[in-house]
Amino acid sequence: MGDKKIRVLLVDDHQVVRRGLRTFLEVQDDIEVVGEAGDGGEGVARAEELKPDVVLMDVKMPGTDGIEALRKLRELANPAKVLIVTSFTEQRTVVPALRAGASGYVYKDVDPEALAGAIRSVHAGHVLLQPEVAGALLSQDDPGAGQGRGTTLTEREREVLGLIADGRSNREIARALVLSEKTVKTHVSNILMKLDLADRTQAALWAVRHGLTT
Repeated sequence: MGDKKIRVLLVDDHQVVRRGLRTFLEVQDDIEVVGEAGDGGEGVARAEELKPDVVLMDVKMPGTDGIEALRKLRELANPAKVLIVTSFTEQRTVVPALRAGASGYVYKDVDPEALAGAIRSVHAGHVLLQPEVAGALLSQDDPGAGQGRGTTLTEREREVLGLIADGRSNREIARALVLSEKTVKTHVSNILMKLDLADRTQAALWAVRHGLTT
């Protein structure tokens, strides 16, 4: 990636929050804030215009909220990774957000350095799936749902899927399994096709539900 900075779009209806985030992120050598939006609808439009690498998205916003904005970004096949910003009192929104296409989430009181780390992590292809979210998924879903599709996976594909659920990027999976990155990408594509899933975030959620985490 060299000296290329991670391009970040801030989507939050509170201007003071956006200003604080911008102030902190702009002192990071590898992160560049390319724009802001005050609601989900504007966020989708700005994401299409600015082509950010990562969108930092609030959940609760007037008009188009963060989850609806996520769905619209997916419909538009926008490649930006979305990091949801939520609070402890809004935990019930995390699972729908992940299903809508988010790559992970952070809490509103997150330590600034941890926030920067989370942005770098999702940009690198990681899925930020924390234990309480895994618990919520397991409590909401029938663990047997979709299990039959998992029998079509090869042993290698199951290994790759387990590492996706652990938040590993393709490069890290390639190192762990002594494969080329191109081969890992092929395995990921086959996994998504066989399980009828849209992206690696959904694959990670599927793996957690069906006990494929390491």
